[in-house]
Amino acid sequence: MLPAGDSYDSVRAAFRWQIPSRFNIGVACCDAWADGSNRLALLHLRADGRLEPLSFDALKAASNRLANALRAQGIARGDRIGVLLPQVPEAAIAHLAAYKLGAIAVPLFQLFGEDALEYRLRDCGAAALVTDATGLAKLAAIRARLPALRLILSADGAAEGALDLHGLMACASDAFTPVDTAADDPALIIYTSGTTGAPKGALHAHRVLLGHLPGVEMPQELFPKPGDLFWTPADWAWIGGLLDVLLPSLFHGVPVLAHRMAKFDPDFAFRLMAEHGVRNAFLPPTALKLLRGAPPAPGLRLRSIGSGGETLGAELLDWGRATFGCAINEFYGQTECNLVVSNCSTLMPIRPGRMGRPVPGHAVAVLDAAGRPLPPGEAGTVAIRRPDPVMFLGYWNNPEATAAKFIGDWLLTGDQAVLEEDGYLRFLGRDDDVITSAGYRIGPGEIEDCLTAHPAVAMAAVIGLPDALRTEIVTAIIVPKPGIVPDAALAAELQAHVRQRVAGHAYPRRVEFVEALPLTATGKIMRGALRRQFSGGAAP
Repeated sequence: MLPAGDSYDSVRAAFRWQIPSRFNIGVACCDAWADGSNRLALLHLRADGRLEPLSFDALKAASNRLANALRAQGIARGDRIGVLLPQVPEAAIAHLAAYKLGAIAVPLFQLFGEDALEYRLRDCGAAALVTDATGLAKLAAIRARLPALRLILSADGAAEGALDLHGLMACASDAFTPVDTAADDPALIIYTSGTTGAPKGALHAHRVLLGHLPGVEMPQELFPKPGDLFWTPADWAWIGGLLDVLLPSLFHGVPVLAHRMAKFDPDFAFRLMAEHGVRNAFLPPTALKLLRGAPPAPGLRLRSIGSGGETLGAELLDWGRATFGCAINEFYGQTECNLVVSNCSTLMPIRPGRMGRPVPGHAVAVLDAAGRPLPPGEAGTVAIRRPDPVMFLGYWNNPEATAAKFIGDWLLTGDQAVLEEDGYLRFLGRDDDVITSAGYRIGPGEIEDCLTAHPAVAMAAVIGLPDALRTEIVTAIIVPKPGIVPDAALAAELQAHVRQRVAGHAYPRRVEFVEALPLTATGKIMRGALRRQFSGGAAP
């Protein structure tokens, strides 16, 4: 979608959005390339080491079969379909089938605990869920509390309360006429991290994919190019894996390397990229830091690397260029309005500490508290002006939170930055309490709710504290109930409690016990005071 040009200014001046009135993600990312040529779509590296190629023709047939199977089971346009799967072909097939059916896909992270899954499935009113044996095990305890969930399909075969995904697909026709959707029709709900209170479902239209394209093409050095092959360790349940990698690649007819990584292994990641000829990668900052501590594998052939979620320092950028032979381009966005600022070494110099410059097509400004754009050099809140094709339609069933996200026609990100004279944005920090840890954005509210449900906890506050590897570590500040003795055993019990019920990546790696929490006059926890109090302390 980005026009040709030899500089950022020339590309931005020539850019025009090309958003048709009718658009369907499933058709654009699959059927458009299924021409009988067996063009490669997915290269699935299985857990047993076998390489399983999947063509666009096969992807079309499989997604059509699943769409027919879902329709036969009563799933219709507008219904929400949860996708609780890792990086496997069934996850891509489920998404494409949902879009073709006119339903709304809801990606869910496999590391979510029971509470996190229940909240999201109940909040969106999911009618169907596509998962596997791992997901079924978590679902067993909460199924009775999800009255809207009437269909569960398992990629690992039939089980109690679940039908066999592949068996149903085998009995269905591979001919399906996709629902005629408008570009503004809803297609996807991605839940935020829950910075204040419960997570919110960001509802996106089919056009969100087109809105992402310039923001993918820019950090990936004017993607696509002949011979490109894209990979990321980021799960496809997150916006970074789904809309920064999987769907844009399929839209452009570029194959994606898929592999289920139980835990990020830098040595294996280096070998994977070298052995399979990965040319393009989205590597979160924590992955880059872990890779820096491992010896590079011979034969790396990357031509583009994008990274986002936190600012990278000059040392890491220099290491990246020396190791991979290409620049690491930082980019910026959030679930509600993603990939709106980026670097691109082909078009402009990379400046450490800078998020980049606005991606062509997006109006990005730094606002004061009254919603007025600030001149260069003054700190304020990063904001994006509507209408914008990458911007969300609103929060699912939450008009109040949607309205609060805007001031006039500006969407407020809640992040602080300075717009410099040359158009670069320098990130300063967040004005909310979201925690950035190992590439994940983690909201404290959901973890605090889980902790206070524990019988030993009277009050809990969750903050992020600086950490050299993870950027921040999730830290729980606990007021025990009377008579409870705070010790290392209780800390470990609380960690396991959150790991099981919320998510493995969100549990507090540090637990502190206090007699009381600092509160405002209205009873709100003063997390800033806690961060100042505990910064620099060693974890017990």
